[in-house]
Amino acid sequence: MDSDSQEHHIAFGPIPSRRLGQSLGINHIPAKTCSYGCRYCQVGPTTHRSVEPREFFPPEEILRAVSEHLRKVRESGGHVDYLSFVPDGEPTLDSRLGESIRALRPLGIPIAVITNATLLWREEVRARLAEADLVSVKVDTVDEGAWRRVDRPHGALSLPVILQGIRDFARTFHGKLYSDTMLIAGANDDEGRVTATADFLAEIHPHTAYLAVPVRPTAASAVRGADAAALARARAIFLERLPRAEVLAGHETQDFAHSGDARSDLLAITAVHPMREVAVRRLLAEDHSDWGLVETLLAEGALEVLERDGLRFYRRRLPR
Repeated sequence: MDSDSQEHHIAFGPIPSRRLGQSLGINHIPAKTCSYGCRYCQVGPTTHRSVEPREFFPPEEILRAVSEHLRKVRESGGHVDYLSFVPDGEPTLDSRLGESIRALRPLGIPIAVITNATLLWREEVRARLAEADLVSVKVDTVDEGAWRRVDRPHGALSLPVILQGIRDFARTFHGKLYSDTMLIAGANDDEGRVTATADFLAEIHPHTAYLAVPVRPTAASAVRGADAAALARARAIFLERLPRAEVLAGHETQDFAHSGDARSDLLAITAVHPMREVAVRRLLAEDHSDWGLVETLLAEGALEVLERDGLRFYRRRLPR
């Protein structure tokens, strides 16, 4: 096990997902290891930029953590629709991702992977990812300049190579394929760039193409999402070329499931998914805990408070 894995919560949630229902998250990449340094990332700035897959946690440890967390969730009356690899960084940087997916199969729950798709040009990465039931690939733009401004890629990456890797994966993947496009005002939300993105997505035939704007605190300050008019125009452009395009522009419900351990739940969820204050209060109430736990975590430096658009969010303070 990597030394960064100390005090790391592999399983978290379930969290309410507008695409996946109740999604039990799997955080198998320690903070914050990624091939991108996206300006809008809700986890925070990338501290370890990498394009070389390696082992972080052995599959048997992931299975053990997920099985135990799933047992606690069910004992607390919760249910799970998907097991989702959605970590602090890029999931395909795990060289044993395919083995971990296979290890989780006996649990009988569909498995999703949310990827930035930067490593799909590598055949072995495509093979690992193909083990999943559902894959969502990030395509924020196909414009080189906008890509560098928005996603801030590792220096070894090439956008044309990434896009070809996505094409190759889509051609052979037998599961459900989604796409994600985050629209940033003044960067990739103009008609020309959106049209080019939609034209590319039409080549890979996603089941649904999702458009989104940041709604939580971002890695870079002053990052604003596309406004309502630009978002509506983008959806119209997508629908001219794709059978289904949906907008994810609001906050999810507050139905965060709990395991009975409020401290672990808060730290595990907020490491990946910053929570609004109203959601934190609801989780505490369901876990029969009080606000004093949050005050303790803040005093310990385990949590931090962030604000966006007048809303207060709580996020686990990750090592920098």
